[in-house]
Amino acid sequence: MSGYSYPKQLRLLTGRDYNQVFSHSQFKVSGPLGVFIATPNSLSHPRLGFVIAKKKVKLAVDRNRIKRVMRDNYRLNQHKLPSVDIVFIARPGLGTKENLAITKFCNYAWHKLSEQHKKALKSDKHD
Repeated sequence: MSGYSYPKQLRLLTGRDYNQVFSHSQFKVSGPLGVFIATPNSLSHPRLGFVIAKKKVKLAVDRNRIKRVMRDNYRLNQHKLPSVDIVFIARPGLGTKENLAITKFCNYAWHKLSEQHKKALKSDKHD
């Protein structure tokens, strides 16, 4: 994908996509705001999906704000990410966090996911 757009190709859309990530996850970045899990895909670009339960973030306004902030950060950093399918799972209290805290957590997660992916590629080459 070129540019900084956010077309449907960059999203996890179906239940099958989500199940693939949950059942074959190889990478995990955890923090106080939530967990990112990821699995390699056969595409030339990463894809992102969200699991933000009503039980974890009560207000729809907050759930939508969180997704909007994360999507925007992902859109701007997609070119730095490896070809993986990523699912974000929210933790309780995320709805009270400021946009800056969410953005910082996303930046941290993208960096860690890239490192884990590089590490996995190196270990595969040595085997």
